[in-house]
Amino acid sequence: MSGVSRLAAVVLLLALLPCAALAQPSAPAAPAADDDPGGAWAFLGGAAVGFGAHELGHLFFDVVFDADPGVKKISFKGIPFFAVTHANQLSPRQEYVVASAGFWVQDAMAEWILSRDSDIRRERAPFRKGVLAFDLVASTIYSGAALLTIGPPERDTRSMAASLGVNERWIGVLVVAPALLDVYRYLHPEAAWAAWSSRGVKAGMVLLVLK
Repeated sequence: MSGVSRLAAVVLLLALLPCAALAQPSAPAAPAADDDPGGAWAFLGGAAVGFGAHELGHLFFDVVFDADPGVKKISFKGIPFFAVTHANQLSPRQEYVVASAGFWVQDAMAEWILSRDSDIRRERAPFRKGVLAFDLVASTIYSGAALLTIGPPERDTRSMAASLGVNERWIGVLVVAPALLDVYRYLHPEAAWAAWSSRGVKAGMVLLVLK
């Protein structure tokens, strides 16, 4: 279900470290703002919460569907890691829900943050910016795996595509589109078209459960 995320944990950390610059506001609210040593840690803490929420989304529906979730040791390119899987057989619709739930959760968190404070870029909010950065980096990693069709068979995008009976590359586009639109919203909070386009794609990902 979420095998890529185990391998991605290390990649995410490496990718998020340079992104910690996002924790700094574009226009500091106070002269001493840049001297806060806790900003980078708060940023990484937000990214960690985003990662945990993504995984809990999968686990929640595993429990709802009585799928008997467990942890499976797997490897990719010789790198050992773990995947949360389930033992019980699910219907294609349920498989889609379980596989996509992580994206639903992270998209909902990003939407809440950007809707609550569209001009967050100019604020000192390292924790919330860490959550947003996780959304972008995780979606990009998953999308890349889907577009290149690489990674362990337990990857979320492959499970989503298989349950819908579509090419995995389409899922890759679907996953990364709202993240990129949210980046644009972060940089251009006045762009209402980007906000509604992002919301539309996120809603479409959920509505695919009716396919």
